[in-house]
Amino acid sequence: MSEFSVLIGGQAGYGIDKAGVVLARLFGRLGYRVYIYRDYPSLIRGGHTFSIIRASKVRINAHRNNVDFLLALNQDTVDLHKNKLNKNGVVIFDSAAVKTDGLGLPIGGIVKEEGAAEITRNTCLLGAFAKAAGIGWAALEQVLRQNMPKELEINLKVARRGFEAAAEKKKIEKFDQPPLPILTGNEALSLGLIAAGLQAYVAYPMTPASTILHFMAEQAEEFSLKVLQPESEIGVMLTALGFSYAGTKAAVGTSGGGFCLMTEGVSFAGMAELPIVIIVGQRTGPSTGLPTYTGQTELHFVLNAGQGEFTRFIVAPGDPEEAYYWGAVALNLAWQFQIPAFILTDKTMAEGGFNFDLSSIKVVKEAALPKRAFPGDKEVVVKINSYEHDAKGLTTEDAANTKQMAEKRLLKGKQLAQELEKYETVKIYGDAKAATAILCWGSNKGVCVEAAQKLGLKVIQPLVLSPFPVKQFESAVKDVKKLICVENNATGQLAKLLKLNGFSVDEMALKYDGRPFDLDELEGELKKWI
Repeated sequence: MSEFSVLIGGQAGYGIDKAGVVLARLFGRLGYRVYIYRDYPSLIRGGHTFSIIRASKVRINAHRNNVDFLLALNQDTVDLHKNKLNKNGVVIFDSAAVKTDGLGLPIGGIVKEEGAAEITRNTCLLGAFAKAAGIGWAALEQVLRQNMPKELEINLKVARRGFEAAAEKKKIEKFDQPPLPILTGNEALSLGLIAAGLQAYVAYPMTPASTILHFMAEQAEEFSLKVLQPESEIGVMLTALGFSYAGTKAAVGTSGGGFCLMTEGVSFAGMAELPIVIIVGQRTGPSTGLPTYTGQTELHFVLNAGQGEFTRFIVAPGDPEEAYYWGAVALNLAWQFQIPAFILTDKTMAEGGFNFDLSSIKVVKEAALPKRAFPGDKEVVVKINSYEHDAKGLTTEDAANTKQMAEKRLLKGKQLAQELEKYETVKIYGDAKAATAILCWGSNKGVCVEAAQKLGLKVIQPLVLSPFPVKQFESAVKDVKKLICVENNATGQLAKLLKLNGFSVDEMALKYDGRPFDLDELEGELKKWI
């Protein structure tokens, strides 16, 4: 098997997410490249949660709908996902909790006999899977030792019992490729910001941005970061702008609902020319919506958030390498032009697990910055103002001054667009000469690229969405006869942005049920138009 997928599922609180990461790292040791798709409800315990871990000899950034192994800790996993099992697929399950055909083991009984915690049922299941897939015990033991520092010995004992109770069903190949680290999009983005010199991160927890706060807090001491969690998103934005005023490079992270509370602060940043990086992790809305599911519905919100007119930078990375690189660029551009810079992600990108090769990416730690005074500078009075003001920061309602300052703030947009001509802001994948092209942004990059490779199509991915890279996009679509826009929203928000810039799409594949496109599903949609 040079490519396969594993679905592991159970109740929230069963350690499904952790088990999925262990599986991915096990496959990495065998020379595979992996992608992890996570699906979970907004519950601490109960409900149904599952992960699909796809492994391939080549780089992948999307999951498939069909799986080769179904690992079930409860009946819901079988009932909800058995239709995904391939013809020769294997079900491995806890025979005390699940009734189905396949490889059943008394997992609950094993855990009880060993006096282990209930959550170790997932470890027992991993042991059974390793045996069923023809993976040696030594490989699994090493991965468990590296990834389960708590209660290691009892986890090893339970996993060994599962391994010994199972039987080999399929043989997974091994490839001579070195393992690569597995990071989430949020972790890669965090590292990019840190690499560019981030000094403070401020956030209030909100899925799917919450794990940035957790990661930054874990790394705070090593990288001398100030990491704060104020009482609300209003407090978050104002605290971060205080850092910026004092000369400290700061970023904030939130989702659409939290960003609603930040918009007045965004306008303040525009008026006072305070540099700030704002990460908006999109999920299904409106309002609370589906808190733990994905969407691409905040593009126009972020494009237009805040009263008045001022320059902003918006980028939407599509994989962890882009998140790392453009996270650094966003911080640099925010400070170079003294503007708010937005990084648009979504739940699929933010929480998906990807192989990540950091060594291939170079970022500029600090761009050329304009001369600016900060509080504490000798013989300088530093003043910022949310009112219209003159060059010294003093409030004024003079008509000529108002016009001059408005033009100064908007001139940054032209200067920023010129600066961005140095960057590859629109990327092309697949068959560059194909007459039919897929248009995508954000996390849809991975699934679109793979579908295009199979169907002989071109992929066009705008990375920067404001200021929109008209020249680079015009070059990308020059010979395209049919443009198919793929988005996770109901209204075609990227297609609308294109129209504002003089371009149009021919067809739209839109998905807005909170779940991303899987590869098989998108291929089916695209075949309608090619």
